[in-house]
Amino acid sequence: MPRIIEWWDKYQIPLYLAALALGALIGLSSPAAAPAFELAINPVLMVLLYATFLGVPLTRVGQALRDGRFLAGLTVLNFLIVPVVVYALSRFVADDQALLLGVLLVLLAPCIDYVIVFSGLAGAAHDKLLAAPPLLMLLQMLLLPVYLRLFVGPGLFEVIDLAPFIEAFFLLIVVPLALAALTQVLASRVNPARQIMAVMEALMVPLMMLTLPVVVASQIDAVRTDLTSLLRVIPLYVIFLIVMVPLGIFTARVFNQDVPTTRATVFSGATRNSLVVLPLALAL
Repeated sequence: MPRIIEWWDKYQIPLYLAALALGALIGLSSPAAAPAFELAINPVLMVLLYATFLGVPLTRVGQALRDGRFLAGLTVLNFLIVPVVVYALSRFVADDQALLLGVLLVLLAPCIDYVIVFSGLAGAAHDKLLAAPPLLMLLQMLLLPVYLRLFVGPGLFEVIDLAPFIEAFFLLIVVPLALAALTQVLASRVNPARQIMAVMEALMVPLMMLTLPVVVASQIDAVRTDLTSLLRVIPLYVIFLIVMVPLGIFTARVFNQDVPTTRATVFSGATRNSLVVLPLALAL
């Protein structure tokens, strides 16, 4: 078993790409299965985030929350600098409201789940990022409708339903975080909890590989007729990544962050499309 874990940890990026391809194949070949996959999105995300939160000692969250410079840097980068970049890029698809809305939902919503794992692979201070999801999620809930109104127009604001967003925050952040904290507390006292932590840590890559095809298979058939028009957004996403890396480094320097914290800031600014935004997108 240790050899298998070592193998999939080493090759996790190709495995994730293969999982994405599998989801696309299933979704395109069996479109009738999309509703079932859609129902599975929240459960698989809850398990994935539970495992993610278990991977970082929650006893250090208090220290991360006291790092005001880090959280201030994330806030400035994600909710002041990013919207300016996104507005400029989104003007290239402003003629198509559906594409415009999609670009805004993808780029305005900072990732709060996968970013913890991927930043850890890059040697970032991912324990500090663990303290950020509740803050980033709350700010998304408050500011995303505001930015959509400014960038799309007031007509869209009337159809936005925040209830799915609030539900996603509770199910995908609060519940897994609370369960992870409880598990870690129990792990210091009882052996079964320690075994659960060990198993979830070992299954991190398979859980990610399960989540990716579920999400893709649930949505790809619904958008395949628009794939040609969707190609227009790819250059925008590439440009966004190119621009956000130096902007993330600049923000980190302004807030006098060390190298691991700078990496965490860069990842937070460049990593987009939080999956917890999916319920809001489906509601729209």
